[in-house]
Amino acid sequence: MKRPRPRSFACLAATIALGLLSRRYPLPGLLAEYTGDALYTVAVFQAAALAWPAAAAWRLAGLAAAFSTAIELSQLLSWGWLADLRATRIGALLLGQGFQWEDLLAYAVGAAAAWGIDGLFRALAPGRRSAR
Repeated sequence: MKRPRPRSFACLAATIALGLLSRRYPLPGLLAEYTGDALYTVAVFQAAALAWPAAAAWRLAGLAAAFSTAIELSQLLSWGWLADLRATRIGALLLGQGFQWEDLLAYAVGAAAAWGIDGLFRALAPGRRSAR
């Protein structure tokens, strides 16, 4: 079953908005540090769902987690052009600022949450079976 692209787009837009809001108005405690990271992976999941609407949710979740992990690992690189890109607002939002092992856990939580929410949407869709 294909995901409706308008729904994926709306979810992506909502996730980006929530991610930006989480930076502007941080939640308390650990949530302040890791909500944005988890939402980053949810956004990657939704972007991948836009590109491949018929893909299995577990594949999209794996892709989102792998992509987010690769971005985090790229923060260990000190290439000049990459540092210059990260110095911009959009570069910092998309590529991050500094490597943290804990972010990898936040990405896993985000991928699992996106997978679960996608499954919920698919299960609640009228006349449609849930896909795993």
